[in-house]
Amino acid sequence: MELMAIRFQRIIPAKQILKRILPSPESAYVPKGHVPVYVGETQKKRFVILISYLKHPSFQNWLSKAEEEFGFDHPQGGLTIPCREESFIDLACSLNCS
Repeated sequence: MELMAIRFQRIIPAKQILKRILPSPESAYVPKGHVPVYVGETQKKRFVILISYLKHPSFQNWLSKAEEEFGFDHPQGGLTIPCREESFIDLACSLNCS
């Protein structure tokens, strides 16, 4: 029974992590301390992340690329990060677990 409890504790946070970073509808509420970003190389998806993630070196690198590509005129009307969606999700999950 103790083993099941440990397994459930790992599953629940994983679902919460995914709920926090997976694409959200355009009209979704953005909680305090979070920022919506658009991610993808060709088709952009909207994610809501913690503002503190933007200080991470990988996010800084992506933000530099975004500045080179878009300047301050982001086509989606918000912060656009030109990277693979899978890379973004991997980094966001790892930051959320640390």
